[in-house]
Amino acid sequence: MAESSKEPADPAAPPIRVLIVDNDTALAQAMEESLARVGYHCTIATSGPEGVRRVQQDNFEIVITDLVMNDVDGMEVLARAKEALPEAEVIMVTGHATVPKAVEAMQQGAFNFLEKPITPTRLRAVAEKAADAVRLRQTNQELNQRLDERFGFEGIIFSSEKMKQVIDRLKRIAPTDASVLITGESGTGKELVAQAIHQNSPRKSKRIVALNCAAVAENLVESELFGHVKGAYTDALNDRMGAFEYANGGTLFLDEVGDMPLATQIKLLRVLEEHQITRVGDNKPIRVNVRMVSATNRALEDAIKAGTFRADLYYRLKVVTVELPALRQRREDIVPLADHFRRQFIRRHHKPNKGISPVVSRRLFSYDWPGNVRQLRNAIETMVVLDTDGILDIDDLPPELVDAEELRTPAIASGPSELIGQPLDNIERWAIEETLKLTSGNREEAARILGIGARTLYRKLDKYQSGEASASDVATDE
Repeated sequence: MAESSKEPADPAAPPIRVLIVDNDTALAQAMEESLARVGYHCTIATSGPEGVRRVQQDNFEIVITDLVMNDVDGMEVLARAKEALPEAEVIMVTGHATVPKAVEAMQQGAFNFLEKPITPTRLRAVAEKAADAVRLRQTNQELNQRLDERFGFEGIIFSSEKMKQVIDRLKRIAPTDASVLITGESGTGKELVAQAIHQNSPRKSKRIVALNCAAVAENLVESELFGHVKGAYTDALNDRMGAFEYANGGTLFLDEVGDMPLATQIKLLRVLEEHQITRVGDNKPIRVNVRMVSATNRALEDAIKAGTFRADLYYRLKVVTVELPALRQRREDIVPLADHFRRQFIRRHHKPNKGISPVVSRRLFSYDWPGNVRQLRNAIETMVVLDTDGILDIDDLPPELVDAEELRTPAIASGPSELIGQPLDNIERWAIEETLKLTSGNREEAARILGIGARTLYRKLDKYQSGEASASDVATDE
């Protein structure tokens, strides 16, 4: 096998491991030398049984095997490789007389075949195509892993009991094909939940297509949903695929579905019942198979009473409902979310940062967040951008979060009125418990905010957990 010019492998890509199985030792060594010169990590097996043992014991991305061998032939190596290394590509080496057999091997899963005599150029070209297929598969797997990290349930930041209940509900919903209606105020994370439902469903390998019904002009909603044909209206210069067709096999997420025009609601209901759409300006029906996930920040029951939303469509969309609580209703999640966003934005904006000051943590915790998680996220990004000293402090707060009187007095936020007149032990216990909620159970951080030593805090918590009678118990007995 004559040598050809060296073809450098991609230096950024990890080395591809190749198993060469051939009882012609000289040919196996020649192939090994040619591939090693361009960066492949090669192992040689000089018999079929040794090749089978290698694929069962080691890990390879490419297997190159001679088709005709004694004891165990290439077809058997192919079969064993597909069992032990399902992600690997197998290349068959064959003489002219056995080309039909090599074609049969490709029908059984082989990637390609090399006909003898083998030139280095041909060997490397086929190996590189196999390596590209392996790398593409690895890239897709890494992408799916990142999607799982971002949109999997583990990627939703929470510590509150309310969100735990939401996540438990989502875990039961996602594996099904049921239509889902997500309700909640603006900014509560409805699209993130829709993405998590899709990413944890059997449809995860297909698309999720999002369409905000409130952001599309009323006369274009039908075209966005169902598509149109050329000439359907003045600006329809070409045929266009709609969201239903584009999401076929996957998930269609309709955000702000309560803003959909009534005329479109009728057509959407028909699509959900018949599982087929008709492009605007066309008469030809097209079969579609999508999972519907919808979201709204409006009370659709009120819209039904007002005659702006169809009751039959409402019940079709809400087979299962998920209600997302407002951020002020799950305050335990505020500080963990804020720290998550802080770490996210210091990486994005290349800013050094050590953390959030206690006084700012208290302010974040006590603020009502009318814009919910979206507003918190934007506020933290603003603070990271403005920060100059490495700590998100009072001077970094956006104007709507500044409360001069509260920030001058680093005291615990006012508690419930029933604490007034109670013994100090009761008030102290309430302050500790609320601060632990603020820090999501981080005792060292809670001690720092309260201005006491960590040992003191641990001692007091041990006292509470030991079942000693509290001042409130004594007061009750009296």
